[in-house]
Amino acid sequence: MKFEHFALNVEFPLEMADWYVAHLGLKMVRTMETSPFMTFLADDSGTIMLEIYHNPKGAILEFGKLNPLVVHLAFVSTDPMKDKDRLLNQGAFLISDDILEDGSHLVMLRDPWGLAIQFCKRAIPMLKTQ
Repeated sequence: MKFEHFALNVEFPLEMADWYVAHLGLKMVRTMETSPFMTFLADDSGTIMLEIYHNPKGAILEFGKLNPLVVHLAFVSTDPMKDKDRLLNQGAFLISDDILEDGSHLVMLRDPWGLAIQFCKRAIPMLKTQ
């Protein structure tokens, strides 16, 4: 099996999608301008998507109140410090910035809506590269 997408029911899907496209390099694959505002965003590999939408039938998690260890989106980063600084200037908030014993660099932020975002530069990459 291969992942197609991970979905989040959020309060402001269109605004969030625009921010993720502008600041995380995701590409809009499909968007719905009417309720439930389903928006599919693909990563730069074009092989996995994040779906964000607003459906009142489902709960909207208060991401800002959740420990980032409960849920976070993790992105591969070649320069976590640069990405951290760039997003802090775009409304994100710093949670942590850690160098692990193996040399991996992990930065945890919150987007403007409170969802935790992690930048990972692994000492030994865990994913295949294209």
